[in-house]
Amino acid sequence: MKFIDKAILTLRAGKGGDGCMSFRREKFVPRGGPDGGNGGHGGSVFLEATRSLHTLADFEHRHLFAATEGERGRGKKQHGRRGKDSVIHVPCGTLVFERGSEETPLADLTEPGDRFLAARGGRGGRGNAHFANAVRKTPRFAEKGEPGETRTLRLELKLIADVGLVGLPNAGKSSLLAALSNAQPKIASYPFTTLTPNLGVLPMADDRVVIADIPGLIEGASENRGLGHDFLRHIERTRLLVYLFDISDNNVDTVRTQWNILRQEFAEYDKALLEKPFILVGNKIDLLSDHGEIILSHLLSAHATPWNKAEGIFLISAKEGIGIEKLIEGISRFSARHPRNAMPSRLFAPLEGGPNTSRTLETRMPLVIIPENAHTFRIVHTYLERAILRFDFESDEAIMRFNNLLRRYKVEEALEAYGAEEGDTILLGELAFDFLPQRSAEAEGNRHALASSEEEHP
Repeated sequence: MKFIDKAILTLRAGKGGDGCMSFRREKFVPRGGPDGGNGGHGGSVFLEATRSLHTLADFEHRHLFAATEGERGRGKKQHGRRGKDSVIHVPCGTLVFERGSEETPLADLTEPGDRFLAARGGRGGRGNAHFANAVRKTPRFAEKGEPGETRTLRLELKLIADVGLVGLPNAGKSSLLAALSNAQPKIASYPFTTLTPNLGVLPMADDRVVIADIPGLIEGASENRGLGHDFLRHIERTRLLVYLFDISDNNVDTVRTQWNILRQEFAEYDKALLEKPFILVGNKIDLLSDHGEIILSHLLSAHATPWNKAEGIFLISAKEGIGIEKLIEGISRFSARHPRNAMPSRLFAPLEGGPNTSRTLETRMPLVIIPENAHTFRIVHTYLERAILRFDFESDEAIMRFNNLLRRYKVEEALEAYGAEEGDTILLGELAFDFLPQRSAEAEGNRHALASSEEEHP
């Protein structure tokens, strides 16, 4: 499978179904009253982590995912069916960002079953039966369904592996991965044979250790030279690093040079990588007449301070299988001492202030007035912007409800405080209307009533 570790997705939640305006009509049942049902909520879009995927290759050619819409309400108080949610499976270790944002991720899906509500479905509109009460017995309006959210997200994969194999190009990492696990990576005698990370599984008696073969690093990898910059992040989640060195020249200074290059690149990228537990592995001892006994004595000597914190030092030949069993025992001992911290699956809640903000929080947000020019003002308030999507402005009763909503949030007073005058253009979401203060409207109504009275009684 092609290795892809970055993707851009456009997610479209379902629109809520419209509420129904209907009145009961049956023989011998006069004035049956309103019986329009509510529309169903639109389906939401979730991202869910799974172990069955290891790359984001599924999203290389498909970028748009949508949930279904809610059904309309019907008469006889029949509510519409809820839209079906869309669940998109991603590999464990997927970070979710807003597109264009490099800040804190919205979610970090590390464990199987972790879920993120990526796009919330629109709320279904309420039918006219919902609005009937002792005062308003025959409401002649129903709400429209809210549109679902549309979001564009950036996914970034950081592999979930227990052991990371790191080394310079042609150190033999792919050969070691093949010797340790059931993986079959490409193996050749030239540098940069491995262009993307490979994963393998080392089975143990009561556990399984996932091993990642990271493409070879060169000096300057943290500055985007070679391949390292793109793949350094894949070792951030590992529990143990295996530094693999080519010791075929039997020179400890060569090993020291390789070590310094790797550590320098880690420090440039993220100093936290320097604190990870590690073991040292010298490879290609089949090319040495003494099987590396001389270089091993140097590595274990007291003056070999760069490696005194190593969890172990091993000499192997990945190609010939020499020393592999001892290396497996070393990894097994480390795995037993440092068990994986399993976490329960999580549902990542929407962030406060973001597109998924709960309606309770929306209603508490402050009202903001933005003067766009001398006679145009924009109202910014998440709840009001969402509420107008549910109004059918062809209905007189809906217009009355809209005016009552503006009065409840004291929009008129806020606009007048910013200098808005009668006849100015007011923008709210995609709605534009003329500013007609309630006092002016009442005065206009009184003038019409007086004129009508004078005509009737000259």
